Amino acid sequence: MARLNPYSHPMNVALLVLPDFLLIGFGWLLHRKFSFTREFFASLEKLIYYVLFPALLFQSIVRVPITVSSAADLFLATASVAAIGVVLSWLALPFLRPTALAMASGAQCGYRFNTYIALALAPSLAGAAGQTTMALIIGFAVPLVNLAAVYALARQQGSGLFGALLRNPLLMSTVAALICNFAGLQLPQLVDTLLIRLGGASIALGILCVGASLTWQPGQTQFSLIGWMLTVKLLLLPACAWFIADWLGLDPLKRQMIILFAAMPPATGAYVLAVRMGGDGRLVSLMISIGIPLSALTLPLWLLFIA
Repeated sequence: MARLNPYSHPMNVALLVLPDFLLIGFGWLLHRKFSFTREFFASLEKLIYYVLFPALLFQSIVRVPITVSSAADLFLATASVAAIGVVLSWLALPFLRPTALAMASGAQCGYRFNTYIALALAPSLAGAAGQTTMALIIGFAVPLVNLAAVYALARQQGSGLFGALLRNPLLMSTVAALICNFAGLQLPQLVDTLLIRLGGASIALGILCVGASLTWQPGQTQFSLIGWMLTVKLLLLPACAWFIADWLGLDPLKRQMIILFAAMPPATGAYVLAVRMGGDGRLVSLMISIGIPLSALTLPLWLLFIA
């Protein structure tokens, strides 16, 4: 049963999100004020992306039996939120007329979600059931939002789309976990414990990397495009998720988690993808660096509404 009531008071909501945003600030301090270089955090991000975070997703999805019928409404809700995010983000093209490269790079900040913060908040809000539900949502969303982001950038650079998706460790771990779950396979205790240890490390380290990635790079910046994407990500998409959850009649736990997921700030991985695929990394970095501090204001409000 989801714990829906303990965080109904504004002070409790603030205390719920405060530790994770303090970790973000600590990550920023480690990089900016101490001797932890960008290369150190780049290596740490690689470890999290290829080892620790896939372990967390795999173990979280495998440990609770899932049926197609029980997961169908959650998949539909996740796909709807992702699709609406893509559409709302790309509506900036006819209205703001940004350059093709800026649009392909920045649009992903309107629909890609910071999974580190989501998986840190989910168990605090709804216990182990919340973490499992959030892992499922992330597992469903990863291929959808990556497909949209990679396709847009690949069109600009002529890169291969399906090769990039098949090399995505989050997608591969999710598919493997769903196959094992539907097949009724159970992990040996030793393997389960190992994955728990690896996955647990991914949350705190991932949030530290979020803080280290924050930067300000002034220049010829398209602030109208930044404002559009952050409005979509932090305000419009959670509101849409609210209506989708009510329309589908999701149970309280799933409703809570899909709205929380939709309210996440942009994913720091958007910057990595933009740089690796020849996009406008400076613009994406700025969107993330503005969006995460802003989410410290918007997230408590959404949590207060759904608690």
